[in-house]
Amino acid sequence: MKFRRKPRETVDINLASLIDVVFILLLFFVVTTTFTRETQLRVDLPEAVSGSPAEDQVLKQVDIAISADGVYSVNNQLLAKNDLAGLMEALQKESAGDTSLPLSISADGKTPHQAVITAMDAAGKLGFSHLRMTTVEAAPVP
Repeated sequence: MKFRRKPRETVDINLASLIDVVFILLLFFVVTTTFTRETQLRVDLPEAVSGSPAEDQVLKQVDIAISADGVYSVNNQLLAKNDLAGLMEALQKESAGDTSLPLSISADGKTPHQAVITAMDAAGKLGFSHLRMTTVEAAPVP
């Protein structure tokens, strides 16, 4: 006895709705993602009433950021050692020996004074002469 087999149905998965969902998710992630470049250290700059804004310079410059707990960052790269020798080594590497570059120190308002002095001492020992301290402009007092 020979039974007649039913022909197999071809199973198709409709991918149109899946593709729609993937594109909507992609759009969601693109819209919600921030594309800002943030430094590795969070620094709340102290306020100053007087001062002048920095000129836009095309030249390379060296930036030292000091966090509230005294952690150093040179050109947005954290230092392995937070001491004078480590800071001098990082400054020498970033400036490639060119001490005529402008050096800017951005210290948090709650940074210990010793950390700022150590940064200034490292710059002075290496021979940097264009030193700048960054602050934010204070709100006018009514």
